[in-house]
Amino acid sequence: MQKQNEEEFEIEGYVDESKQIMIETHEKINQNLCGDIMKLEEGYVELKLETLPEMLADEVGLIHGGFIFSAADYAAMLAVNERNVVLVGSDCQFLSPVKLHDEVNFIAKVRQKEGRKRNVHVKAFVLDIKVFEGEFKTVITEKHILKLHLLDEEEEASGTPKEEV
Repeated sequence: MQKQNEEEFEIEGYVDESKQIMIETHEKINQNLCGDIMKLEEGYVELKLETLPEMLADEVGLIHGGFIFSAADYAAMLAVNERNVVLVGSDCQFLSPVKLHDEVNFIAKVRQKEGRKRNVHVKAFVLDIKVFEGEFKTVITEKHILKLHLLDEEEEASGTPKEEV
């Protein structure tokens, strides 16, 4: 009987290393404010956000929508899961209010890939109530966004010198 229990434990505890996906983006984000990763697959993520008093918008218990958007954005970035992914646009709807101590579950799926562009659909639920839905447009840059010299390159291409401040 002991041997059988040990074998069951080994099977249950087994993780196929080839199916684990490394997190390539937003590795320093505060997951208390943006959500915990529950499931991560290529082009897909499930995230859980526990709402906290720091997220309150008022004394009644309403959570500020910025925290919901932030978690949805984080979910979109994780679904793309590229080191230099950036958000360039979104079309979102806040469908129902979220209150203190709600557990908000996000699902993000990459819907379209075109070159360096990715469109990600994100939905969020409290229990079975959809509270948020949005389409996030992202781009994968060659280098970190803060290391790109976009203005300098535009000026060189146009021949217009940069104004001194």
